[in-house]
Amino acid sequence: MRLRTPLSYFYSFTGVRMYHVTVLGFDSAFASAITGISDLLSTTGVTWNYIHGEQMEQKFQVEVATLNGTPVRCANGIEIKAHKALHEIEKTDVLLIPTIGGSIPQTLEKNQALLPWIKQQHALGADIASNCTGAFLLAESGLLNNKKATTHWGFIEAFQQRFPQVDLQPDQLITADGSLFCSGGGMAWFDMALFLIERYCGYDVAMASSKAYVIDIGRGSQSAYSSIPGKRYHQDESILLLQEWLDKHYHEAIDIDLLATLANMTERTLKRRFKQATGDSPINYLQRLRIESAKKLLESGRDSVESITHHIGYEDVSSFIRLFKKHTGQSPSVYRARFSRRFFKT
Repeated sequence: MRLRTPLSYFYSFTGVRMYHVTVLGFDSAFASAITGISDLLSTTGVTWNYIHGEQMEQKFQVEVATLNGTPVRCANGIEIKAHKALHEIEKTDVLLIPTIGGSIPQTLEKNQALLPWIKQQHALGADIASNCTGAFLLAESGLLNNKKATTHWGFIEAFQQRFPQVDLQPDQLITADGSLFCSGGGMAWFDMALFLIERYCGYDVAMASSKAYVIDIGRGSQSAYSSIPGKRYHQDESILLLQEWLDKHYHEAIDIDLLATLANMTERTLKRRFKQATGDSPINYLQRLRIESAKKLLESGRDSVESITHHIGYEDVSSFIRLFKKHTGQSPSVYRARFSRRFFKT
C-alpha cells in the first residue's frame, strides 16, 4: 500500500501554500492512524469544495516517513511504504505520531533512534501531535515533561508509572500545550485531524471537513467511553477485600465510617491506604462503581433515570444527574441516546 503525495496530479489547485505534514511510521503502528488521518488532511479543502462545485484548494501535503525509508509493518499486518527516510525531511510543519498497536515497552525499546529526530523537529518549530498510545513515544522523547498530555483511558496507569513528570489529563480527548498535542482514543485521529485543520485553516474549513466526511466535531472528553479501571494488582490485602465488598454492596447505604469499620482501620488510615493502593479515595471509588453500573443500565435497558438512581444507591435524582455528568461529561439521557445498544434506530 503506497500513499501518493501531493494530490496535485489529481486535483487542480490555486497555488496556495500547503502545510507539510509528516506521519511518523514505525512497526506495530495502527494503519488507520497513518492512512486515515492522511486521507482527511490531504483532502482538506478538496472534498467539500468538489461536492459544491467550488475551486479546490488542497491545504496539506502529507508524507509518511520512517527511520530509513523502509516500509511500515502495521499492527494489523498491512504494509505501508514510506515516502521518505527521516534524514530526507529537513523541516515539517506538523509531525504526527500514530497509535502504538503492539507491545508498548517493546515498541519504545525498538524505536529509540526516532527520538532525536522528534526533538529536532520540535526545536525547529514543528507542531507535534500524538494519537492514543502514540503519546508514549512522544513522552519517551522527554518533550512532554511538565506538559499537559492525554492517552487512551485504558493505559492511564501504565503511562503515569512510566512518565510521572507528565501532567496527564486522562479525561480529555485532546490536550494542547504549546506546540505539543495529544488525542486519547485509538480512533481519535479524526478528532486530532479536525483540531489541526481548525488550527491551520480556521473553524469554517474544519466544519466543512466534518460535514463532508460525516464526523462529529467538538468531542472534548473521553470519560463517557471509559470504564472503571478497578486497580487490583496492589498488595494491600485489606483494601482488596474492601474492594470486593464494594463490588457486591455498592448499591447499599455506605459512608466512610462503615468502610473504616469493615476494614478495621481508622478513617484516616483507610483513606491513606486506599489512596496508596488504588490511586483513588474510598468515596470516589464508590461513586465510580455506581456510575459504571448506571452506564450499563442506560445502555441496555429502558428503566427511568429515577429508577436507576435508586437502584445504584442514591435517593436524590438531581444529585445523581449532576454526579453522572461530572464523571461522564454527559447527562444520563444524552448518554442513553448515544450509547444505547441499538446502534441503528428505525
